[in-house]
Amino acid sequence: MTELEKGPRGQRRGRGARERILDASRRLFREQGINNTGMDQLCTVAQVSKRTAYQHFSGKDELVTEYLRRHDPDTMPDVFDRPDLTPRERLLAAFDKPQQVPPQELTPLCPFIAAAVEITDPDHPARRRAHDYKTSVAARFAETARQAGATDPDQLGEQLALLLDGASARTRALDIETLPTAAAIATILIENALPAAQPGAVEEC
Repeated sequence: MTELEKGPRGQRRGRGARERILDASRRLFREQGINNTGMDQLCTVAQVSKRTAYQHFSGKDELVTEYLRRHDPDTMPDVFDRPDLTPRERLLAAFDKPQQVPPQELTPLCPFIAAAVEITDPDHPARRRAHDYKTSVAARFAETARQAGATDPDQLGEQLALLLDGASARTRALDIETLPTAAAIATILIENALPAAQPGAVEEC
């Protein structure tokens, strides 16, 4: 890459074409879906030429996969890696309304679910990425449930992962806020899965 490049209309632009393409993909894939977004439109929004785009990504398949990888590479660290919360509190924090997400981004479907719905090929790298991510969410729930002392942490992890995905899909379908209801259900599941607290008992952090 040279320090300066030319956009689709010949304008000279600085570094950062890759990030502009990814920023455009995040917006367009979220607003109109993966299958409805073409490379021409992505290049126009990102203000790069198609030649530049293909210097960074071999094609749309690679771009979609990188878009998903960038979305949440560490699997909800703002929930599961919080040292200020007990394990039980972290389980419930997954159902808190995001504080830093713009209102217009609260209702679109989870990008990993959306990718799995739109991409039917089970061997597509983005489809595999979505599968691995959803598996990792359940695993992080299960590990946190184990730290909280759940009698069957794997079962609780799968229940909470399913509940979170269901809330995402229902929010999108009905355009209503479903996380408070999901949080209430999660509280019941967690209370039923954890042994009765003993006096003086402290959860593992």
